[in-house]
Amino acid sequence: MRAAWYEQRGDSAAVLIVGHADAPQPGAAEVRIQVHVSGINPGDVKKRAGAGTAMPFPRVIPHSDGAGIIDTVGPGVASGRIGERVWCFGAQSYRPFGTAAEFVVVPEWQAIALPEAVTFEQGACLGIPGITAHRAVFADGPVTGLTVLVTGAAGAVGSMATSMASWSGAHVLAIVRHDDDVERARLCGAEHVFLTGDHDLSTAIRAAAPDGVDRIVDVAFGEYTELHAGVIAQGGVIATYASADPEPQLAFWPLLFQNTTIRLLGSDDFPREAKRQAARDINACLQDGLLRTETHLTFTLDQIAAAHEAVEQRAEPGRTVLQLSHPAYTYRRSRD
Repeated sequence: MRAAWYEQRGDSAAVLIVGHADAPQPGAAEVRIQVHVSGINPGDVKKRAGAGTAMPFPRVIPHSDGAGIIDTVGPGVASGRIGERVWCFGAQSYRPFGTAAEFVVVPEWQAIALPEAVTFEQGACLGIPGITAHRAVFADGPVTGLTVLVTGAAGAVGSMATSMASWSGAHVLAIVRHDDDVERARLCGAEHVFLTGDHDLSTAIRAAAPDGVDRIVDVAFGEYTELHAGVIAQGGVIATYASADPEPQLAFWPLLFQNTTIRLLGSDDFPREAKRQAARDINACLQDGLLRTETHLTFTLDQIAAAHEAVEQRAEPGRTVLQLSHPAYTYRRSRD
């Protein structure tokens, strides 16, 4: 099979290799997927770029998320799954070989049936962002009737958190960075959308949520810590999955007096049942037509270095993917 891999960490153009490798074979309780589209997450490029840290395996085929068709199954898996359209997640979580290849093997439970109306491109964008978003919204219980604030609501995780919170009956407030992102957040289900540069953002949010915000889904913990303290409701929860500052400051006393819970989210290590429930809810939300994924940059496998650079530069809204199902497929921009 054709695949991309790296055997040392560093710049994408320097370390990523495209070539031929043996196709993997599924073991017990595993399935093999013929990958049509491989999704690229920020975590994938960070793993590859991690110069100075030890390689977890001698060779790594990157990317955890993807979509395609199950073409063979291992012992203990029903043969009826062969031919099934699926999306997968966690393919390269604690495993050496991810979805940047024509075939990938994953545990059966990580291959999720892809609704017929959902394209492979959309399916490849669901995994890690969707499961992280679901955990951020629901880890502390149902949100029906609660007020949920999502920061970075135009991003991969933030947009899906906005959609799932709205789908579940929450009143959703969103923060985005650019004017162009306001309508995107509204389409995802946000009732009120604010810009990071808005004057007195805390007051504006409090006007929309006088009793405070019950849940915050947060993409930049260090950046928003003062805002959190100004808008969180008594007993509220901040669920955060990223911070540009590795040692962010905390507005300790204001958050303490609000009896705030801070939940730190590392998606690779969520409980298995939490991932299973997330997958079920993601599919339900998709089938209800209320979950949006946007793919704007599509590359071929041979262009993987450029694809990683695009993710690092974050030059475009939406997701970046590799198309593997058609060898002649060339770089293009997609529209939702």
